[in-house]
Amino acid sequence: MYALVDCNNFYASCERVFNPNLQGKPVAVLSNNDGCVIAMSDEAKAIGLPFGAPIFKWNQFCKHNNITVLSSNYPLYGDMSARVMNILAQFSPDVEVYSIDESFLQFKGFENYDLQDYAIKIRSRILKWTGIPTCVGIAPTKGLSKVANKMARKDLVKSKGVCVIDSNEKRIALLKATPIDKIWGIGKASQKKLIAKGCKTAYDFSLLPSSWVLKTLTITGWRLQKDLQGIPKIPLEEITSKKMIATTRSFDYTYDDINYITERVSTFAASCAEKLRKQNSSCHMLIVQLASNRHKQELTQHVESKTVVFSFPTDSTLTISKAAVEGVKSIFKSGIQYKKAGVIVAGLVPNDNYQLNLFSHENPKHKPLMQAIDKLNRKFKSDKIKLGNQDLKRTWKMRQERLSKRFTTNINDIITVKNG
Repeated sequence: MYALVDCNNFYASCERVFNPNLQGKPVAVLSNNDGCVIAMSDEAKAIGLPFGAPIFKWNQFCKHNNITVLSSNYPLYGDMSARVMNILAQFSPDVEVYSIDESFLQFKGFENYDLQDYAIKIRSRILKWTGIPTCVGIAPTKGLSKVANKMARKDLVKSKGVCVIDSNEKRIALLKATPIDKIWGIGKASQKKLIAKGCKTAYDFSLLPSSWVLKTLTITGWRLQKDLQGIPKIPLEEITSKKMIATTRSFDYTYDDINYITERVSTFAASCAEKLRKQNSSCHMLIVQLASNRHKQELTQHVESKTVVFSFPTDSTLTISKAAVEGVKSIFKSGIQYKKAGVIVAGLVPNDNYQLNLFSHENPKHKPLMQAIDKLNRKFKSDKIKLGNQDLKRTWKMRQERLSKRFTTNINDIITVKNG
């Protein structure tokens, strides 16, 4: 059996844990640079605030309806997510972290367990230890556990946040109640094909000839169909090294200052290098990107990228940052107002198994230096050690005018309790 544990309105729930005054009130969370709505509470949904709403257009609507609008607090959300995932690891050794707010669990050898009661214990412990409400869907396959989770979320009072598909009758009933556009893993293009085929529900999809599904929706659609039939074909995914690592950010405002842009690019490159070392990989290639603000068509537009190929694989912040800075200088155009930059490292190889080059190689002093820097940054839980061309006072500047405190990741923001 598989379980899908999903945190309810995760970003809003994280904010409510440390600000109980938001309980039961509409809350919306904005994207980077306070651009548009990317998450909200059920109360905000009920009022009619749409996902993706640009806040500058909906600001008066939010004020009129007393919707609390907050900037994204990613350090807080990431830490709360880690706490939830650590709790889930106590209930099963087989856990796949699917996203920041949901995970799949596999229950092997749980035949004698009351899974309904077990799911209630999972929800209870997460709520008690973190304050985050969740829903749990349990079924014989991952695809069906998604269906069960949606049903648990649909009526929290009746389901108590838990739905278990433990019979074929329940499976059929829930598939019939799931519209075709609510099936996990079915995109809009596939939806059109299924609707044209006469499918209105997930149950209709499960009855289609497997040969047609395989031919039309490829192996991915076929596996999903089998999962919905109760035949497990989508296993838990093992943690694997990434094939490409990217750090791309929009600036808080537009900039035409090459010094500011090279500092940002150097910081993005350092982030990529650190991620490489975390997964014990090196890169053969780097791509640096620079783009103006496409939403301001009255300004001169410029979007360009530069690819740098290394003669040897590297995970050194010094090497990668130097190449990124040189790359962005080569594509920078004076007078252009730039809004976004990015660094991508590709051609990744494991550090313990790659082809050596007879004539060029990494400076041998870089590796122990990088190890020392990583150790210090882990110890102090922040990027205290940086390159000389990075801004020592910030990691990444963006507009966050409605930001809550970093209650769990910064000692200066920790909650204080006063007597009397």
